[in-house]
Amino acid sequence: MHKTTQTPTIRVRKALKLLCCSTLLFMNSLNAQTVTPWMTTGDQSKLLQQQGTVSFGTNSGTNASTVTVNAGTTYQTMDGFGYTLTEGSCEVISGMATTQQNQLLNDLYNPTTGLNASVVRISIGASDLSSYSYSYNETSGDTNMNNFSLNGPDLTYLVPILKKILLINPNIKILATPWSAPRWMKTNGSWVGGSLQTQYYAAYAKYFVKYFDAMKAQGINIWAITPQNEPENPHNEPSMLMNSTEQKNFINQQLGPQMAAAGYGNIKIIAFDHNCDNTAYPIDVLNNSSYVDGAAFHLYLGNISAMSTVKNATNKNVYFTEQYTGSGGSFSGDFGWHMQNVVIGSTNNWSKTVLEWNAANNSSLGPRTPGGCSTCLGAITVNSSTSYTKNVAYYIIGQISKFVKPGAVRIGASSTNSSIQSAAFKNPDGSTALVVYNSGGSSNTIKVVSGASAFNYAVPASSAVTFTWSSGAPPITEFPGYYNIISRNSNKGLDVADNATTSGSRIQQYDVTNGGGSNQRWKFVSDGSGNYYIIVKSTGMYLAVENNGTADGLKVQQKTFSSSNEFKWTVTSLGSGYYKIINVNSGKSLDVENVSTANGANIQVWSYTGGLNQQWQLVQVESSTAKSALAAQTTVVENTSSNDMTIFVNETDDSLKIDTNHEGDAEVQVFNITGQPVLKKNVKFIKGNQAEVEISRLPKGVYIVKVNDSKGSYSKKILKQ
Repeated sequence: MHKTTQTPTIRVRKALKLLCCSTLLFMNSLNAQTVTPWMTTGDQSKLLQQQGTVSFGTNSGTNASTVTVNAGTTYQTMDGFGYTLTEGSCEVISGMATTQQNQLLNDLYNPTTGLNASVVRISIGASDLSSYSYSYNETSGDTNMNNFSLNGPDLTYLVPILKKILLINPNIKILATPWSAPRWMKTNGSWVGGSLQTQYYAAYAKYFVKYFDAMKAQGINIWAITPQNEPENPHNEPSMLMNSTEQKNFINQQLGPQMAAAGYGNIKIIAFDHNCDNTAYPIDVLNNSSYVDGAAFHLYLGNISAMSTVKNATNKNVYFTEQYTGSGGSFSGDFGWHMQNVVIGSTNNWSKTVLEWNAANNSSLGPRTPGGCSTCLGAITVNSSTSYTKNVAYYIIGQISKFVKPGAVRIGASSTNSSIQSAAFKNPDGSTALVVYNSGGSSNTIKVVSGASAFNYAVPASSAVTFTWSSGAPPITEFPGYYNIISRNSNKGLDVADNATTSGSRIQQYDVTNGGGSNQRWKFVSDGSGNYYIIVKSTGMYLAVENNGTADGLKVQQKTFSSSNEFKWTVTSLGSGYYKIINVNSGKSLDVENVSTANGANIQVWSYTGGLNQQWQLVQVESSTAKSALAAQTTVVENTSSNDMTIFVNETDDSLKIDTNHEGDAEVQVFNITGQPVLKKNVKFIKGNQAEVEISRLPKGVYIVKVNDSKGSYSKKILKQ
């Protein structure tokens, strides 16, 4: 059956006079919107330093260095940014005094006061920046993993530091990667090189499952894994070779099925995890494994455009997971190369993450294994128990992580000057972040254009500036009527299982036909503070989390109301007609269990990762008042200015009609609800005649119309249905 895909329209109520005033103020101040720049210069005179604000003005004149931001063009949703937290990093951080250790961890991971590093990459067993090589099971032939244990460096250093980070940012995503399988599973019995023996595929998959169990027992949930770090590099210590055929077979035959059977099907399997010089390997694995979410990349070889090549060939996700800065490099050179290639380059080539290499090391660039990297410079150098230094990688990641939030969507950004690179993002709160780097040898005054507005700004040579500005539009405060809540991943709707009428009945996903039954229709009722109660029509009960819990994986139920935050949900637009729905009490997202596409799959709450099973379309199937039905013939209009101008939509010819006793030339501008200009036209007012503006190409929704003529400026809000 055909399923409607229209986005919900928002009924405008004349009673909300305060909102009317805010809309008018927004229209009058659109060109004066405030922009906050944050700058890092190659000469280190400014290090992630906030600069004086500037304001958007009318876009006029030309500039050879123009950056145009287009919020109407959207790309990937960002998972986040960060570093690899090696066991060695945790060892040196663990040796710090409590005050300085807390300060360091907050500098990196605090979402408000710090860099907001939101993805942590860790090693499964040792990496080359561990104090020595180890695995979690050194008992040869123990295929049942009876002797698996985290005891050792991980339980001593890594796990306690991770727990402290989770207290600072409970929503942080953890990506886990092995540098090698246990030696007894390998063809050469060594930490260095060799391959995984096929006879141990099942045992190694069980090793992963045991790892998930052990970390979960510590209160640490893994977000994603890669099966092998740098599978084409046999020289590191530890290291292990794994070609694309071996990786496919291991994932398809053992790792994917065992993870699913153990209840870890929600953990992403990300393939490859190596350089951009090889696209055939990740394309082969991604196109031949249903278990694989995407591919991860480094840039020690190749070109960053390889990420787009793989994305386009597979239609799966891509992630940038590692690049190091060397102890012998210059700040300006390393900062510039990484900003251009890793930060701006990878995100403009569809990457959902940007990760630099090690978070911290000591002044001797250790700890490290005997064959580990001897020139890798951490984002932080721990000088002593009470002193640490921020290095270039700190500012590389900080220039984007502090301003682009998890769940942000990359939007269109283009530059007319090749020495000015840019990437732009729309955050979940509607704010915009634009990252710009000037690779030229001199300062360049650029023009940033957004819609009909622009501002100029001088970007020093070899320097980066991140510009941030709010949406400028009043928030949407009402969802009228009843909606189907449709999963983006499965196209199935929220459904009270078996049409049950008892409190505590489970919520599932199920096919919705012709708007569905009353057990598939939901209304959103504001709690008055920006959150919503979500109520099913069939019983009038409320969407809530079982047992008022806060853990990942708790089921969602219909329940009779009580005064608790478990009944409240925050509904945030992700753009393109999709929303994330977060439980206020737990901070967890509405989520389809195991990323299932099957009828009857449970609805649960889970830490928000931006997965398609956590994105929801709200399809209105019932209007709440007769006024909405009347609006199908003549759109409701809210007048926020004069009494001698009327604006309405003629549904017959899909045009905007302006009826006024004014005469002469006028400019009509139409803005969407987020404040982006979508239409501009010059008209002539003739007494006794209506001016007309065609709006057939505009989708249904709320718009703000601004009319400028010789008598002044007038703002009206309309609803096109």
